[in-house]
Amino acid sequence: MSDNIITPQLVSLDVDYGSTPREVIEHLAQQAQDAGRASDSLKLADAAYAREQKAGTGVNGRVAIPHCRTEAVETPTLVFARLQRPVDFSGPDGDAELVFLIAAPEGGGKAHLKILSKLARALVRGDFVTQLREAKDEQTVVNAVLDVVNAAPKKKTAAAPTPAATGKTDGVKKFRIAAVTSCATGIAHTYMAADALTQAAQARDDVEFQVEPQGSSGGDPLDQAYIDSADAVIFAHDVAVRNKVRFAGKPVVDSPVKRGINEPNKMIDEAIAAANDPNAPRVTTAGSEQREDSASSGESWPKKIQQAVMTGVSYMVPFVAAGGLLLALGFLFGGYDMANGWQSLVTNFSPTHLPGHTIDVDGEMMTFRRSGWLLYLGAVMFATGQMGMGFVVAALSGYIGYGLAGRPGIAPGFIGGAISVMVGAGFIGGLVTGLLAGLIAYWIQTWKVPRWLGSLMPVVIIPLLTSLAIGLIMFLLLGRPLESLMLGLQGWLESMSGSSAVLLGVIIGLMMCFDLGGPVNKAAYLFGTAGLSAGTEASFQIMAAVMIAGMVPPIALSIATFLRKGLFTPAEQENGKSAWLLGLSFVSEGAIPFAAADPFRVIPSMMLGGATAGAVSMALNVGVQAPHGGLFVLFAYEPWWGLFVALIAGVAVATVAVIVAKQFWPNEEIQKVAAQAEPAAVAN
Repeated sequence: MSDNIITPQLVSLDVDYGSTPREVIEHLAQQAQDAGRASDSLKLADAAYAREQKAGTGVNGRVAIPHCRTEAVETPTLVFARLQRPVDFSGPDGDAELVFLIAAPEGGGKAHLKILSKLARALVRGDFVTQLREAKDEQTVVNAVLDVVNAAPKKKTAAAPTPAATGKTDGVKKFRIAAVTSCATGIAHTYMAADALTQAAQARDDVEFQVEPQGSSGGDPLDQAYIDSADAVIFAHDVAVRNKVRFAGKPVVDSPVKRGINEPNKMIDEAIAAANDPNAPRVTTAGSEQREDSASSGESWPKKIQQAVMTGVSYMVPFVAAGGLLLALGFLFGGYDMANGWQSLVTNFSPTHLPGHTIDVDGEMMTFRRSGWLLYLGAVMFATGQMGMGFVVAALSGYIGYGLAGRPGIAPGFIGGAISVMVGAGFIGGLVTGLLAGLIAYWIQTWKVPRWLGSLMPVVIIPLLTSLAIGLIMFLLLGRPLESLMLGLQGWLESMSGSSAVLLGVIIGLMMCFDLGGPVNKAAYLFGTAGLSAGTEASFQIMAAVMIAGMVPPIALSIATFLRKGLFTPAEQENGKSAWLLGLSFVSEGAIPFAAADPFRVIPSMMLGGATAGAVSMALNVGVQAPHGGLFVLFAYEPWWGLFVALIAGVAVATVAVIVAKQFWPNEEIQKVAAQAEPAAVAN
């Protein structure tokens, strides 16, 4: 990395750059231009702020890292500010005091990701953040940042087995552990987990440890000789481990990546226990060859299928989000009656030939409440959204197939999803065809074929045979039964009223608040978003119950920390300052720090609030045509006031429940931490 990625001219200490992220980013962009590092500060600011609007870039330690790729810079650049007035960048523990603007060239993706990952790794180190907070001048900041960004990769130790790996050193058995970390984005959590595990291992006398972060910015793989000599393996991951065959036969501890950040010592203890247990789970592979894109083979089939479905959901969500929000915007601009004639509006009119209030729709004259630009733009947005929603089932099916079989499963899955839409099987058909496509493609990959045919298998033979099989199965066997099932489900949902609808709302609310972003939460979210493609009132009401219930936990816990500070640790109090905003944005994960620290009091309380919100939402027939956005897509709710009634009811119940639970069933560990912090707060 270039030594001039940051210079004293790109550092500002103890400045007031405004009260909003946009103002801070604009000041930093102007600073980059003044230092000759950006050709257009406005273009740089617009690109960084557009990224900021997708998801806040605040991280732990009251730090923010807005970032972008843009033509406005030619070389990777860091601009840093230490703010007098902290600004809300949606960080987990309060307003940001330290802000990095990371600007990479349009074609500089690798450098951009390397800067991000190195900063993320440094930000788990308290000493680095302390250096920035205590720096007396700009050059001190430059030196601290360059030490991190330009740090050479640590050289791996000799990989051959050593006495330390198999014997005793100073009377302590040394266990050799190999680890892999990975997350969905491959930027922050991947490297934070790797460093948390490494730091925990370095503080112990009983382990040797090496880790392979499989992140977006790349990295060196573990030496095979080290893996071969390892006593156990740790996988802290949210996506499939690449090239897992290297670890075949090793005792394994397999957990989500967040556990590597939050419980590194516990995972190391479990790895040591696995090394000593001849019956411990081991890494296995299926078929004659391990494929990098294939769903990993060490897990049980139920887990593989669960991960594949979650993969399908994660890839489907952007289609739902883009399509659903465009549909909602279409209604906002063009009015709800525009849905009856949007095809004629977009095909028969243009910017130079705008529609009036009355137009011919398929031979029938129809009158619309709006006309001109509003009606035309509304129809364009609605049509674009319809096209996006048309891919939802195919994307779900295609990427479930990908989750099970890798790239050979994508095409058959998409084709199966399209067939499901054609025969009326809907998202249920998409789930079925995705699983079938993945399983069939996975099975065909295990065939032993001549070498000359091997190169054709993934790109021609497997997609061809699997697609043919899916077509035959759907058209000859499953199409009509799945269509009947889908029609029956839609009819049941549309017929729900009164107590049955309220019961469904209760169930949705309980699921949304059970694991706050985990599999149960995602299952409820899939139920809501997949139904949007049906376009029925019942589907809109289910989506509203899903979204409103998911907003409850962060808001309720934020309010509880304000009402009864003594029941929460100082860290939880800090989290409470920003959790309400995450809740209003429908980011249920804002409640995870509270639930992780005190699950037996927090989770049941949040489930009560979520069940209340879901029940009230369904009882009031609240519907929403957007799949995300929380309060910020208020225009998409009908009736809009129902959102507030259901949300307030759920938040009130959850807030009272968590306060009562903590008051009358106190958590001794949290009380001890709070008691220790109180004298320090008084002294300050």
